[in-house]
Amino acid sequence: MHNFFYGWYFKCQSETQTLAVIPAVHRSGQEGLCSIQIITENHVWNVDYPASAFHRTERDIWIGKNRFGERGILLAVHTPELDLDGEVSFGPLSPIKYDIMGPFSILPFLECRHSVRSMRHSVHGKFFVNRKEYLFQNASGYWEGDQGYSFPREYAWTQCSFPEGSLMLSVADVPIAGFHFRGIIGVVLWKGREYRLATYLGARAAQVRDGLLRIVQGNLELEARLLEKVRNPLKAPSNGNMTRTIHENAACRAFYRFRKGENTFFSFQTDRASFEYEL
Repeated sequence: MHNFFYGWYFKCQSETQTLAVIPAVHRSGQEGLCSIQIITENHVWNVDYPASAFHRTERDIWIGKNRFGERGILLAVHTPELDLDGEVSFGPLSPIKYDIMGPFSILPFLECRHSVRSMRHSVHGKFFVNRKEYLFQNASGYWEGDQGYSFPREYAWTQCSFPEGSLMLSVADVPIAGFHFRGIIGVVLWKGREYRLATYLGARAAQVRDGLLRIVQGNLELEARLLEKVRNPLKAPSNGNMTRTIHENAACRAFYRFRKGENTFFSFQTDRASFEYEL
């Protein structure tokens, strides 16, 4: 059996609370497992399941009694460290116009393929995490996915929902046939319009250093700046095994600015950004 992983990332966020969930299945050689990672502002839990607990239908992923998909999320996780129950439903999804990988989607042997399933949708419901209530009433949601065999050696990723918009941006080392290049994929949803920044559209990283990502594509410029240390450890795939440790803040301080020529669409600081910075 070849090495692989397949996982989805969901974020549910109210004005005061954030909870992200990552259901995944992974295999290295003959060894297979699936897992659920739960991320809040200050804590991370990882729960492993046998590969037989994973089931995928046309609309959903199931891991044991836990369901994930376009209708929402149902969670029932009970371990000595984590007691988690609850359910949220999603409003209409906001998919992007076409595959975020663009022409790279047809290339074989990529170590990681990204997908964006919904840039923004409403979330309704609640979870109880070790007896603490996470209540989502007309809250905001985001949904993406990854598949392949390993996360990039070096990368940065950020996502943020905000009034009238949502954005995601990833800058990563991409190995192909013995060569490496810095790949960029990003989407800004602003006042109902989609703006895409990507290597295959001519985007380049004008600055990548010390938590700053500044991407330029023609007369478009997107800046994302991490304003605090990334602290929460997550498990990530390396040759199909979830043995790598990365770090993410599900809700942290960051600065974003997006402009076209002399026109600045938005410029703001927030404490609701999600950030991974592995550069």
